[in-house]
Amino acid sequence: MLSRLRGLMTRLWTPLADVLLRAGVSPDAVTITGTLVVVATALWAFPTGHLLLGALLIALFTLTDSIDGVMARRAGRSGPWGAFLDSTLDRFGDGAIFAGLVLWYTGAGDHRPTAVLALACLVLGSIVPYARARAEGLGMTASGGIAERADRLFAVLLAAFLVGLGLPVVVMTVVLALLALASAVTVVQRMAAVRRQVREAAS
Repeated sequence: MLSRLRGLMTRLWTPLADVLLRAGVSPDAVTITGTLVVVATALWAFPTGHLLLGALLIALFTLTDSIDGVMARRAGRSGPWGAFLDSTLDRFGDGAIFAGLVLWYTGAGDHRPTAVLALACLVLGSIVPYARARAEGLGMTASGGIAERADRLFAVLLAAFLVGLGLPVVVMTVVLALLALASAVTVVQRMAAVRRQVREAAS
């Protein structure tokens, strides 16, 4: 869903990308810096209960996630290395977000079910991109599904923001439960897509 905004984000970040390139900043440096900030923020803000601040800071840097790609294209340096680095480091950011929530809800009183759901989202969220990568490694495609990365991040950061504002923890619990379910469905959708392609190739 949110991946459809990519064109808008490209137009939005092009001026900033040009400024950074003129300053001698590389796309890889932007990718690495953004990941480090997200990981550090998630592992500090969420485990210490600063859900509102953590959600806002992570959302800000998530919105700038496409700047490195824009820079690479503007500089004529886009290629497999940049795509690999970006996708790999994204896993660190995603993992830190859900790990931070696990740490908070395992130590925040009677919220163990919420911690378990955050852990489920962490595990399932790592399987979704693996299914796509493995399919592509076999010469097939397995993109799409009801819970792509941008959608999962938007949902969990919105929930953290709302709970940080004072809404009950049940909001986070429900969102994490829906995210875990949606991630599982997405894995099944991608497996079905690969199975369909295998059958078509065999016939």
